[in-house]
Amino acid sequence: MAEHGTDEGTVREEALVFTDDVATFGDRLTHAREAAGLSVAGLARRLGVRRPLVEAWEADQAEPRANQMQMMSGLLGVSLRWLLTGEGGKEEAPATGGPLASETRAMLDDLARMRVEVLALAGRMGELEGRLRARMGTGGR
Repeated sequence: MAEHGTDEGTVREEALVFTDDVATFGDRLTHAREAAGLSVAGLARRLGVRRPLVEAWEADQAEPRANQMQMMSGLLGVSLRWLLTGEGGKEEAPATGGPLASETRAMLDDLARMRVEVLALAGRMGELEGRLRARMGTGGR
């Protein structure tokens, strides 16, 4: 513990400790992401969002949508309940320790690639549907 002199006297710096009773959503998200061995960019890529958005979530400057919370919960291996409230048993909190096993990381990477492919296909389907509707509106010419 360090002490610093100020105009109002001596101020003691307490060590900051992560505790569930004072942790915010952003604190829990950061803790779970780090416990999973993911970078901010890595989590953003897996969720299909931009890195600054994940940074804003971790800084409690923005809140993710419900579907994003559910995806985070699964990707980070924590319950949605723990991520939202910090409540729940030890099995609901992220394991402290090293990064994910390489096989698990490979599966997460495959899922992320598949998500990108599905989104691309959905976009192509939407374009094709639009062209088909336009053609049907003009008598199919």
